[in-house]
Amino acid sequence: MEKEVNPHFEDFLFDWSTKFQFLVGGYGSSKSYHVALKLILKLLEEKRTALVVREVYDTHRDSTFSLLEELVIDLGLDGRIKCLSSPMQLRFPNGSKIIFKGMDKPQKLKSINNISIVWLEECSEIKYAGFKELLGRLRHPKLELHMMLSTNPVGEDNWSFKHFFKDELTQRLVLDDNELYEKRTIITNDTYYHHSTADDNLFLPESYIAQLEEMKEYDPDLYRIARKGRFGVNGVKVLPQFVVNPHGEVMEAISNINKPLKRVGMDFGFVESYNAVLRMAVDTEKHYLYIYWEYYKNGMTDDLAATELIEFKESGEKIIADSAEPKTIQYYRQLGFNMFGAHKYQGSRLQNTKKVKRFKKIICSDQCVNTIYELQPLVYKTDKNGNIINDEFGIDPHTFSAIWYGLDGYEVADLKERSKERQKTERPKGRRR
Repeated sequence: MEKEVNPHFEDFLFDWSTKFQFLVGGYGSSKSYHVALKLILKLLEEKRTALVVREVYDTHRDSTFSLLEELVIDLGLDGRIKCLSSPMQLRFPNGSKIIFKGMDKPQKLKSINNISIVWLEECSEIKYAGFKELLGRLRHPKLELHMMLSTNPVGEDNWSFKHFFKDELTQRLVLDDNELYEKRTIITNDTYYHHSTADDNLFLPESYIAQLEEMKEYDPDLYRIARKGRFGVNGVKVLPQFVVNPHGEVMEAISNINKPLKRVGMDFGFVESYNAVLRMAVDTEKHYLYIYWEYYKNGMTDDLAATELIEFKESGEKIIADSAEPKTIQYYRQLGFNMFGAHKYQGSRLQNTKKVKRFKKIICSDQCVNTIYELQPLVYKTDKNGNIINDEFGIDPHTFSAIWYGLDGYEVADLKERSKERQKTERPKGRRR
């Protein structure tokens, strides 16, 4: 049996040396095609049961099942491999079989036994809990276990990036994705990594690649995903001036500020949201904001949080907090904390966002890991037409709220006002008449 394949996938087709195989690539790179081909070749060689998973079961019919059926026919194996449509299944002459499941019907996973290969197509669409559940279903008394994951790249906040590459919050680094883009294939940590783009698919028409190139002009995010096949931040960043510096450098910079404005802001939370407290310093001359200390916890009752924040009571530092929680503020004040509520009004979310965006630089200590996690990749939410909503974001950033409250009453001069200030200082003195 002979089959022409794309050269970039030749080694991948026959490499079963690792438990995990993670394929990421742009549109039309042929990664799903070669995963399907690899699966068929393996099951022809060994008697196995393979599970193919997508987030929604019904999407298999026009994607993974259709692709596998097409390959069976193309290989001239339709007389030997049976492609059953109800329920969707492929049966091989040696007893191997491929079954299809969706994470939208998790109860049906419980009856599956002796699965030695799992393929997660569009794995980024599957929830992290689902991935871990499937790891538990991957078991066989004798055969080696394998899990293949294929996806188009998404945002770096997706579990697939955090698990297989790096997680900024936990500072866990498995592999620098830029290294993969450079080397194209890497084997490490029992994982075979494979990166591909449309250029690796020699069977694509030039017109298709030209369409991908056009995205560069009208949708840079989609161009990065579809053409370059790279992870990144999806959307328009709220704080493009946000940078992270070593803690020592941040503290030294603050010590050199002429009359720094010190502020503390607090956002309240309990179950799903977080108590977030930030210490900040403003360089009012340079229009720089420094963030040098954070407290970030949830599930904390007021008395426990107050105990952990006792240093603020002892120092007498003023804390400006969310005025939507007057009882909580009063509780802290009764304990001796110097706490006040921020001024809120209709439209204050938008105005506070604009205020923070006016800083020339927002410099965060590398010790404030939760602030970095929330604010560095923070993007605007969009409406159904793709238009930015200026006071809504992709996540609920509690540290951003803490900044809003902490800076209550302080205004950052906008560009027009800064221009006026410069003109005043630079204007030559005239003669008195």
